[in-house]
Amino acid sequence: MWESGDYDTGSPISTAKNGLHTDGFHQRGHSWFVSTDIPSDILVQIGDITFHLHKFPLLSRCAKMNRIIYESRDGEINKLCLDDLPGGADAFELAAKFCYGVAVNLTATNISGLRCAAEYLEMTEDLEEGNLIFKTEAFLSYVVLSSWRDSIVVLKSCENLSPWAENLQIVRRCSESIAWKACANPKGIRWQYTGKPRSSSNESSPSRGALVPPDWWFEDVSILRIDHFVRVVTAIKVKGMRYELIGAAIVHYGSKWLPGLAEGAAAAAPSDEGCSISSISNAAWKGGGGSGGLHVIVAENHEFPTTVQTKDQRMIVESLISIIPQQRDCVSCSFLLRLLRMANMLKVAPALVTELEKRVGMQFEHATLSDLLIPCFNTKETIYDVDLVQRLLEHFLVQEQSEGSSPTRHPSSDLKMYDGGSQRGSHLNAKMRVARLVDGYLTEVARDRNMSLTKFQVLAEALPESARTSDDGLYRAVDSYLKAHPTLTEHERKRLCRVMECQKLSMDACMHAAQNERLPLRVVVQVLFSEQMKISNALALKEGGESQYQPMVPNRKTLLEGTPQSFQEGWTTAKKDINTLKFEVESVKAKYSELQNEMEALQRELNKLAKPKQTSAWTSGWKKLSKFTNTKTTEANDNGSQVATADQTRKTPRRWRNSIS
Repeated sequence: MWESGDYDTGSPISTAKNGLHTDGFHQRGHSWFVSTDIPSDILVQIGDITFHLHKFPLLSRCAKMNRIIYESRDGEINKLCLDDLPGGADAFELAAKFCYGVAVNLTATNISGLRCAAEYLEMTEDLEEGNLIFKTEAFLSYVVLSSWRDSIVVLKSCENLSPWAENLQIVRRCSESIAWKACANPKGIRWQYTGKPRSSSNESSPSRGALVPPDWWFEDVSILRIDHFVRVVTAIKVKGMRYELIGAAIVHYGSKWLPGLAEGAAAAAPSDEGCSISSISNAAWKGGGGSGGLHVIVAENHEFPTTVQTKDQRMIVESLISIIPQQRDCVSCSFLLRLLRMANMLKVAPALVTELEKRVGMQFEHATLSDLLIPCFNTKETIYDVDLVQRLLEHFLVQEQSEGSSPTRHPSSDLKMYDGGSQRGSHLNAKMRVARLVDGYLTEVARDRNMSLTKFQVLAEALPESARTSDDGLYRAVDSYLKAHPTLTEHERKRLCRVMECQKLSMDACMHAAQNERLPLRVVVQVLFSEQMKISNALALKEGGESQYQPMVPNRKTLLEGTPQSFQEGWTTAKKDINTLKFEVESVKAKYSELQNEMEALQRELNKLAKPKQTSAWTSGWKKLSKFTNTKTTEANDNGSQVATADQTRKTPRRWRNSIS
């Protein structure tokens, strides 16, 4: 295998078939001159650098120079401007030396620029066998691509050669070479890499017994520009590397290039032997080829973060989001939340932000409270972005519901990473962890005076009731909200307290609530009633055995004594009001009965007055007599003297009629 120690730092190439003898090139100021007795006849301008050259050596190997000079209307053209030449003046200097037959050393630092310049100048085999394109291609194929270090260096040097390096497949070939070596078995690695423990001897290769960590390639790949890093990671994915290693490499890269992601991330800052993003053209190499390794790139570490501007950071964040593997937990939830924080701050494309939010929702139960406290960058309504956490919670619930409804889905099927392959807990346990997380988040955001009651209530009620076995966390959040918003009305305080259930409060929470004067009186009564019911149930269960419930107070008297004096006074006043209302109700009932009796008497009198008044004395007396007779007849039938009574009855009216007549 070719490596930096297997060949000279520069492979010299030269040719002396141009018939022009020269002792080399020398520079005076911004101008280059050929050491020869023949005066120059063409001037080549590249930027602020001027080359005083001869036509014949250039025309014999550069087809582009032939076309420019002979197809020009001015046959005596003696000046060319090649500002668009890839590689700039440095690459053209090497190409010109090659045309003059001067030995040129090919190295990993100059090969990409020289290859692109040769393509630009059209230095093909049609003009001369063994031209510059052929020689640079051979060096790339047989030397660079077989070396881990040189592949990294060449790919790094291609940053300023777009689109030539892309069109010539230099980026693709170097990316695949790096990917192939990164996926190789670490036991067989023989090349140098950053972070390798230095051997005590002067041997360039590591000892055979040394263990190579699986992340040995992270630091070397992290010096690449983001688009080239994406190309390498994509090639590594195709070759089947474990997704957890790919995720770890992405975390390492993001922590190095984005200072905001370095919190809590391993290897966030480059080591003394690490590489910076300084240009390869400015890199200095220590020692000879035997030293090898990317740690020989020298640059100032402080240049690393300061060169990354907002636009570049946005591109890095967008690219990292797009290459994160689809497997769950390939990167930590903490890293995803920090990446989401930066995405909102840099105003990344909404589609990528939504995708990142879904990824966070997939593993939301592993989030921490500090990572959730994301500032609100878009509006100044609240200090923290509560709407974002609401969306994350919704994504989590949707994910849990879809997994719970799918009979073939195993939540722990793809969770084998840094935890040693431990299995994911049940959906209920995940919801419980999320519930504790949300309760802690509500406690923090409740201190914001601009936090609306509606947002607080919606976020608190987003989780199902089964997610919380205890509402102590919700009680703390409610109490914090009441402290920060002392101007709430009685109705708003009651509405706020509806988010928690008094039956789910622990003993300590009940004791605190019973003495909390910020709570509505009704809520305190519910807390005390709930505790009293627990006491009653505990006493009832105690008859059949030992009760597992331990009431917070032994009896009702102690329970009442533990309440604030203001609540006791309120209860006394309320009791007096209730007794007064009861007395008034009884009085109203008595008055109602009297009025009802009077109404019945008046009704009877009214019925009497409604009878006809124009009746004669004869008619009135006759009716009375008939009534009296009927009464006597009925009494006679009951005593068994029906006959005697009947005769008497017949005689009496006859005598009465006779006397009247």
